Amino acid sequence: AKQLWDSISQSAWSCADPGVQYDTTINEWHTCPQDGRINASNPCSEYMFLDDTACNLASFNLAKFLDAEGEFDIESFRHATRIWTVVLEISVLMASFPSEEIARRSYEYRTLGLGYANLGTVLMRMGIPYDSEEGRSICGAITAILTGESYTTSAEMAKELGSFPAYERNRDGMLRVIRNHKHAAFNSPIECYEGLSVFPVGLDYKLCTNKLSDAAQQCWTRALEAGEKHGFRNAQATVIAPTGTIGLVMDCDTTGIEPDFALVKFKKLAGGGYFKIINQSLPPALKTLGYTEQQIEDIAHFAVGHGTLRGAPEIDHEALRSVGFDEASIAKVETSLESAFDLQYAFNDYLLGEGYAEKTLGLSKDRLKLWASHPLQALGFTPEQISKANEYVCGTMTIEGAPHLDQEHLPIFDCANRCGRLGKRFIRSDAHILMMASAQPFISGAISKTINMPMEASIKEVTDSYRLGWKSMLKAVALYRDGSKLSQPLSSWGEELDEEELPDVPNSMPANVEKVVYRYLARRRRLPDRRSGYTQKAIVGGHKVYLRTGEYDDGSLGEIFLDMHKEGAAFRSLMNNFAICISLGLQHGVPLEEFVEAFTFTRFEPNGIVGGNSKIKMSTSVLDYIFRDLAINYLGRNDLAQVSEDDLRFSAIGSSTPPEFTDEEEVAVSTDDSGSFHVGNAAATPPRQFTRVEELQAATVTVSEREQSRAKGYTGDPCAECGALAMLRSGTCQRCDSCGA
Repeated sequence: AKQLWDSISQSAWSCADPGVQYDTTINEWHTCPQDGRINASNPCSEYMFLDDTACNLASFNLAKFLDAEGEFDIESFRHATRIWTVVLEISVLMASFPSEEIARRSYEYRTLGLGYANLGTVLMRMGIPYDSEEGRSICGAITAILTGESYTTSAEMAKELGSFPAYERNRDGMLRVIRNHKHAAFNSPIECYEGLSVFPVGLDYKLCTNKLSDAAQQCWTRALEAGEKHGFRNAQATVIAPTGTIGLVMDCDTTGIEPDFALVKFKKLAGGGYFKIINQSLPPALKTLGYTEQQIEDIAHFAVGHGTLRGAPEIDHEALRSVGFDEASIAKVETSLESAFDLQYAFNDYLLGEGYAEKTLGLSKDRLKLWASHPLQALGFTPEQISKANEYVCGTMTIEGAPHLDQEHLPIFDCANRCGRLGKRFIRSDAHILMMASAQPFISGAISKTINMPMEASIKEVTDSYRLGWKSMLKAVALYRDGSKLSQPLSSWGEELDEEELPDVPNSMPANVEKVVYRYLARRRRLPDRRSGYTQKAIVGGHKVYLRTGEYDDGSLGEIFLDMHKEGAAFRSLMNNFAICISLGLQHGVPLEEFVEAFTFTRFEPNGIVGGNSKIKMSTSVLDYIFRDLAINYLGRNDLAQVSEDDLRFSAIGSSTPPEFTDEEEVAVSTDDSGSFHVGNAAATPPRQFTRVEELQAATVTVSEREQSRAKGYTGDPCAECGALAMLRSGTCQRCDSCGA
């Protein structure tokens, strides 16, 4: 178990996968335990319920419930929750589902997915740090009101329309979960909770306003009372979804329960390119904290820039005129500065016109080549001049060091990552988990959220975060260490940085992490004249395949041969030449892993059932079978096998099956008293009991199913579609007499 735990942590540190789900906690908060356990979730991990069910999602923009004084409008929030619970209930009847079973079970349980977004913005505008006890208490209270009011509405609908069909048999289990929600809202002692092995973080009403805590407790009191009388219309009511795309549509600065990623960030677009996203909550938050209009303007300009070259130091309109820009070109540059994340990107041929640098500015040779990557340097400006102008136009992307800003207010504006080149502050990873822990006791499903970690985080910190998630009664935890993937959708550094500008990152690479280096050879590494390897015969979808391998002296793969001698000259020649191509690639240093990733799961005929291979029983094509076999034998990729090593051991538990025969003739083997072996034809030799010196064994010789099939006039090969041994020869092909394939 420890080895598995360490492997999970190391993998998450390395590439942010896998996430962890806490199965015990998930099923202890299951509202329908009589109908089976919860096995998994949707990919984002917010919807956790029975297999083959679905729910529709809807999320509130919490910032819309803040009034001008920064107070949360509780009554409007409760009213909106009631309306949208009814809307989602109606959507169950109107939704389209991918299968009949999912549709039937979704009607039977009627699960809903009401949630919210922009929590980080609400806390920032209220002047409360995300990483604070007060912030976590406010999150818990808002979440408790959301789910409590939604369940109350669900019970009222059950009074009029009846409870969901599966409620009666799950009544005790669901009411137990509702009582536990209520205990968390009242911060009851752990003795009050029912059927829990890990206990929730209760709502600390001392740290949030009396209005919020009172409303939360009232909602859960009403929900339990109404549920005990009328039942519930819906098995689940709320989740916290990631709201990545709809958050942009709703004009949210933050998504789901997340803090802001950075005050200024750059979103990578699927079709290429980026766009700049600026947190719009900075001025309102500064106003709440008591700053004057002029101070707010100065701080905002420091963070996000002026968006113009007018009045810029070193590089302004006059400086551009001096190097050859006309008024029309300057106007074009100005139009792109508002959304630019670096000043250099406003100077390009796409904006100014093809050949502009050569034809209008007169650049040539080296300076023309430099224009493509560093246009301002090509015009003669120094890096120091460019940096000063860039900070004026695009800002520093952080408020650390901003004029007028009180240092005590910095935690209010902390984000998930360091902001810009100059930023040093970020929210610690534990604070993300603790915020989730404040909301989870009041959510029907779970919370989709990323635990952000800095690049220098260690594997131990990953392990500690997963452990804290379990102790905090979370249902799932996913984390991301900055830079652990080659590409990420959000970045807080939009500009290209020089090497000396990169932050100092301590070497946190663990000793047991191996660096894999592939050698791509310009010259061929020839195999020895006498070489080892293996020959594997198999049948893929009724077609015989012979795979032969050749190895170097170190045991690594150097060549393969493929033979499908009954498939016709053209197909056979293609397979032979394909094998030569793969062999040449291997001998020139192309990793076998690359071929495995390219050719496994390819789909074409022949495919289907595989016979003759102890570990592979199905394949989607001949190439899929070949590279599965090579991966298993040379790379240890047992994840590509359908039969594990443990299943092949003599001590494995399971029913034994007779050996598989193809064309081999069955024979009976016995020994006489002298110990000599006698071999006879199975068909001519009647079954009889025979003995050996060490032990007495009983054996029965039977005709295999394949031989029975052949005796009936079939070829004896299994059908790739239905598996029946009813294949008839039809020219060079075969047709199934059972299913017609």
